[in-house]
Amino acid sequence: MLRPSIEEYPVFFDKYVQKVSDGEIEEVLNEQLSDALALLSGVDDARGNYRYGPDKWTLKEVIGHINDCERIMSYRLLRIARGDKTPMQSFDENQYVNAAIFNQLSLTQLIEEFTLIRKATIALIRGITDEAYSRTGTVSDHPMSARALAYVVAGHEKHHMLIIKERYLA
Repeated sequence: MLRPSIEEYPVFFDKYVQKVSDGEIEEVLNEQLSDALALLSGVDDARGNYRYGPDKWTLKEVIGHINDCERIMSYRLLRIARGDKTPMQSFDENQYVNAAIFNQLSLTQLIEEFTLIRKATIALIRGITDEAYSRTGTVSDHPMSARALAYVVAGHEKHHMLIIKERYLA
């Protein structure tokens, strides 16, 4: 699959799309899963409750946020790939984190959830044709392709895993 062009997604998502390495997106997502599990293995719940600033999310909240976003982006990807033209609205990630109970869950539970969500995303992607990847829909009042959403999933995870490495586990 070709990398999406800037015309295929709102400029806001460019920071995620540009983080994705070249290669088949399914392979990229599988590699990210392995890398994330290696990075997070052995991290205990006390570290999961760490926040590097008073107004920053805990590590558990960051992983919960990654999980929520991957679910939402995969759902959008599914709808657009299947030809659904119904516009999809944005969401407030802070509202989602504030309404969740991520800090009451164990880090192991959140990592297990990440693994299951990522495997579901990979399974979805396996069943999407090149034609379906080129379909577009409307996300947050902007045109967006299914291909771009696959890249956003990968880039968003990479963005947050870099933050986890640098600010939570350094």
